Amino acid sequence: MPPRSIGSGAISFGLVSIPVKLYLAASSEAPSFNLLHARCGNRIRQQRFCPACNTVVEREDLIRGYEVSKDQYIQVTDEELKALEGEASEEIEIAEFVPLEKVDPIYFERSYYLGPDRGGEKAYRLLADTMAQVGKVALAKFVLRGKENLVIVRSARNGLVLHTMYFADEVRNFDEIAKGESAKISEAESQLAVRLIEELSTGDFEPDKYEDEYSQRVLDLVDKKAEGQKITLAKPQARRGQVIDLMAALKESLGKKAPKQKKPAVRAKSSEPEKVRKRADSSRK
Repeated sequence: MPPRSIGSGAISFGLVSIPVKLYLAASSEAPSFNLLHARCGNRIRQQRFCPACNTVVEREDLIRGYEVSKDQYIQVTDEELKALEGEASEEIEIAEFVPLEKVDPIYFERSYYLGPDRGGEKAYRLLADTMAQVGKVALAKFVLRGKENLVIVRSARNGLVLHTMYFADEVRNFDEIAKGESAKISEAESQLAVRLIEELSTGDFEPDKYEDEYSQRVLDLVDKKAEGQKITLAKPQARRGQVIDLMAALKESLGKKAPKQKKPAVRAKSSEPEKVRKRADSSRK
């Protein structure tokens, strides 16, 4: 079944307008859990409690507040916030094109696929191919769910991908953090580090080589418990000691193999664990 579009819009640059549909490009697949009462095993219900009134507060009695000083709040209504939202528009208006390598990945927030909407196939194809040819990405503003976003549109995977971006004032200043500038690196240490990087280097990024091993272990644990198997907890691995001799550590590292290839996922042995796995999958969506 093809993915479901979460919205639509139009990319515009110059006088060209390209109708597009928006699709989620990625989502977390980590196992999620519900909170249960340890005594009876039933799922708990979260409540909002007001300590001043000593009462449980229902959702319809809540209002937003912005803290201006400790325990001092300015109340803001949903209607007031709605009036401040970005102008309702489906336009992704390109402001400028820049080389992708000039964009620090720290600004990337979420990723979406863009597909052509009806009548936009030719213009979509033209923009994707031309951006790939010139090696540039597009910076634009886009109102998504009422929030104004800085976005990048780039040519990738034979189509167009949109990334929402953090604004400059949302990225914290790295200059306030010590980065070991006072450390002295010898020429020999530098050469060994270069050799080690070259030895571990590959020509392509292959994400399929890596898997979320923790999530797999969690699902295996759920399968075993569903089958009634006894669980034996392994002792945690001892933490590696602090590196004292950097040269010795670099020399020892040379010749070691790169990360292992991804192992095929272990399938559940019975129908009941498979149901558990499917429920875990559905809870993540």
